[in-house]
Amino acid sequence: MKLSERIAAARGDGTADLLLTNLQLVNVFTGEIYPAKIAIKGTRIIGFGNNYPAATTLDLGGRYVAPGLIDAHMHVESSLCTPREFSRAALVHGVTSVITDPHEIANVHGLDGIHYMLESAKDGVLSMYVMASSCVPATDMETSGANLAASDLQTLIGNPWVLGLAEMMNFPGVVSGDPGVLAKIEAFAGTALDGHCPALKGKELNAYIAAGIQSDHECTTVEEAREKLRKGMWLFIREATNARNLRPLLPVITEANSRRICWCTDDRQPADLLDDGSIDYMIRVAIDEGGIDPVTAIRMGTLNPAQYFGLHDRGGIAPGRRADLIVFSDLHAPRAEQVYRGGRLVAEHGELRVDLQPPRVEPLPRSVHINWDGVDFAIPANGRRIRVIGSVPDQLVTEHRTEDAVIVDGHAVADPARDILKMAVIERHHASGSMGKGFIHGFGLKHGAIAGTVAHDHHNLVVIGVDDASMMTAARTVEQMGGGLAAVNGSEVLARLPLPVAGLMSDQPIQAVRAALDHLLNVAGRELGSGLHDPFMAMSFMALEVIPSLKLTDQGLVDVDAFKKVNLFV
Repeated sequence: MKLSERIAAARGDGTADLLLTNLQLVNVFTGEIYPAKIAIKGTRIIGFGNNYPAATTLDLGGRYVAPGLIDAHMHVESSLCTPREFSRAALVHGVTSVITDPHEIANVHGLDGIHYMLESAKDGVLSMYVMASSCVPATDMETSGANLAASDLQTLIGNPWVLGLAEMMNFPGVVSGDPGVLAKIEAFAGTALDGHCPALKGKELNAYIAAGIQSDHECTTVEEAREKLRKGMWLFIREATNARNLRPLLPVITEANSRRICWCTDDRQPADLLDDGSIDYMIRVAIDEGGIDPVTAIRMGTLNPAQYFGLHDRGGIAPGRRADLIVFSDLHAPRAEQVYRGGRLVAEHGELRVDLQPPRVEPLPRSVHINWDGVDFAIPANGRRIRVIGSVPDQLVTEHRTEDAVIVDGHAVADPARDILKMAVIERHHASGSMGKGFIHGFGLKHGAIAGTVAHDHHNLVVIGVDDASMMTAARTVEQMGGGLAAVNGSEVLARLPLPVAGLMSDQPIQAVRAALDHLLNVAGRELGSGLHDPFMAMSFMALEVIPSLKLTDQGLVDVDAFKKVNLFV
């Protein structure tokens, strides 16, 4: 619809396509809730009231209507599904727009991966905006499948679906003034510049913000969040599958600072998306457990992210804005009963009401290439004390532990009695033979091993196990699938989930992915002994060397606090 036609329709010259009546409008601009009628022409809201004749009039039975929800920061790849299948889960929960950082697939396929995500989402029912992936690789202490410089990322500028620079995870590089890092920031000056700076404070935080970075989603404590808010950052509160920061951070939210806070899901897997929801789940928890005013909680998932990213055509219900709307009955526990995107009913009572068209995109090449000659899980004992990664439940941060090694026949081995397991990261992009080995606490496996090619952010093949034979079976199973997740015991493969798209995503419907993942989690818990909510998601972050305190990449152990590689043996 041309601008002149929209103005004429708003003026009342003509007939609206749809008039929604008998509703309570949630006004995120003013904080009010009041009876209204909403007139829609094409994809846009044109006005309010009785004086708009419409082709279709729909009585909403007194229910509430709020703007469609916006996820301020997430990674589609973490759903283990392609954008088409991810949208199936997001839309039914009222999420009509997401801002994604495709750095998972970019670390595997570079710019081709980013374009694959953009093309996969094109003409979809969900609005999927992209932030240009700033850290490919995250640091020089990992081996990725690609390396994106500022000149590469600049080719994305001007694409209307690219909003700015994605989370700058290399915060030490920013603080120290690394020329390559600063070139990326300068290239995207004037756009949204997202941050990632866990536990950064004081003068180092000042330097990070002075670079122009505007947001952070890595806060785990009220003290950390409050300092960042006071220094002008936007706070993205996260509730992911394995990083549950929502409840701990609810006390930081006040009436005065809520306009600088958004909700985000970051990394959320199928079961949590389908069962609990997305941004809608965070809104319900904020209202119920945080005592947050319902309109404020909804605003943090609508108008706030729209304003931060400059998406002035959505985020509120007003003339000229997109008719992205959710309809619900309970103000204090909003659950989308109807979802409209661009004035079209796309979901109702948890079911899609539209067909999702297959994306017109060329398939990506195979991405798992391993030099098996260099794969050896044995760890010769070079001392009596070892550094151990300490996994923390529901958090991405880890402990940097020092433990006595169990030594058998001159080799350090796993000690499941103390929950100290062996971990390895195998380079899978270039068949270089690069391999890091270490130990981890907190996964609880009593038997066998788990493995996967989802390993943020380099996405090499990571494996955690009780014995070397099981670890080899798990690693080879994942390689034979062309990427994916596996749970094994000895030579027996107990469960698997192929992820042939970059070793990160399935080409199957989300319900099938969820069923396979549920089986994997059940096996990892019931048969192998892990008590974690999702040991595969937890494992995927144990190789991420930009979140404190100790991590393992294919190049070895990384002391994230000191930002350097360290020896396994102390």
